[in-house]
Amino acid sequence: MINLLIMKRYFHDIIIAVESIASNKLKSVLTALGIIFGVAAVISMLAIGKGAQQEIMDQIKMVGVNNIVINPIVREEGEENGNGEEGEAGNQQQSKFSRGLSSLDVEAIQQIIPSVHQISPEVSLNSYVLQSGKRSPAKLIGVSNDYFDLYNLKLTDGIFFNDYQEEHGIQVCIIGANIASRFFSRVNPVNQYIKFGSVWLKVIGVLEKGDFSLTAFENTGVNVYNDNIYIPVKTMLLRFQNRALVNAKSFGGGTSVMRGMHFMAIRSSNPSTNTMSNYNQLDRIIVQVEETEQLTPTTEVLSRMILRRHSEVKDFEIVVPELLLKQQQRTKDIFNVVLGAIASISLVVGGIGIMNIMFASVMERIKEIGTRMAIGANKTDIVVQFLSEAILISVTGGFIGVVLGIVISKLINQIAGILTIVTPFSIFIAFGVSAAVGVIFGYSPAKKASERDPIESLRYE
Repeated sequence: MINLLIMKRYFHDIIIAVESIASNKLKSVLTALGIIFGVAAVISMLAIGKGAQQEIMDQIKMVGVNNIVINPIVREEGEENGNGEEGEAGNQQQSKFSRGLSSLDVEAIQQIIPSVHQISPEVSLNSYVLQSGKRSPAKLIGVSNDYFDLYNLKLTDGIFFNDYQEEHGIQVCIIGANIASRFFSRVNPVNQYIKFGSVWLKVIGVLEKGDFSLTAFENTGVNVYNDNIYIPVKTMLLRFQNRALVNAKSFGGGTSVMRGMHFMAIRSSNPSTNTMSNYNQLDRIIVQVEETEQLTPTTEVLSRMILRRHSEVKDFEIVVPELLLKQQQRTKDIFNVVLGAIASISLVVGGIGIMNIMFASVMERIKEIGTRMAIGANKTDIVVQFLSEAILISVTGGFIGVVLGIVISKLINQIAGILTIVTPFSIFIAFGVSAAVGVIFGYSPAKKASERDPIESLRYE
């Protein structure tokens, strides 16, 4: 019974606080603006941070978990070496022979390094696709079957390459979703034929369509696979392009020589127009290790091994896409923390605004405080009244700020094209902080109001 009376008494104090807010609508709204914009800023900033994190995770998935990419370094003839120096050191470097990235490197990596889980070479060629009178530019990529596992590529129809097709260089291909929709919109592409250059290829599979483009990440080993055609790497070397046969003039000789390659070499139709000394048989080698902890040591071993195999000629570079993306994620995390801190300052400023307004309200309502205390209100009643006003303003502002923050996040996504993800956690944090601000910054004015002497308050002019 006593508890019920106490609750009724405090409820009456809260009703007085609500009436006070309602009678000063403009002042209450202006007081709540700091909280509204603070909560909205926190939610939108956290949404941007979460969206950036999701994009990084998608990119890591696309570049392949635990992948290491080995790229050749192709310089124009006469170009300075990596240190910008020419002369005797450069001539000595040029006098050394390196076959460049080749299938022999792939075999050596498979046999020597135990931490390697999967590996695939890659040879690419840009040309035109022809089918039923339609002609379109596309990229042809020679890979092994492991390539599709390395980059988590799935099929919507058909099958991957089998061992026989890979070993014998059979003219089969797997096409991207855009190629399928462009040339086979009315028929099932599987078992149809498509012409790349002068060679007809049989379609045996169609890849799932990707939802986003990763053109900016091609230098880390990611292709925009929706527009690609994939064939066995041996088919590429036999039927299209094999740079295993190099011009011996590049190494100071006068004749063309074969440097122990496994596959037939096909010279470029017009080698004189090629100003790039690209003697690499492969355009890329993708290596996958079993555990993330093995990335760094495996990269070091790969670097030493390939350098030794290439006669100490540094004609390659090794990139670890996942580590690059994670470093980018750390940078974005720092940026998001800074943005979140700036947004949080808005909440603090809003809290200070509430405290200032409540102090001013106490000074304006000294006679009211004195009258209430004279007719029986105690210090707790006064604290509850003024603290309720501060909490109601901050909580209402928090609600409005949550809605505004969600709206701003959606607008950022639609207008700026930046992925934003609003999570329940960010809403809880922002709203919880706004409520805490009301309690923390509202208590001091409430306590000051309760400590005033009733008689002095009644005499106050």
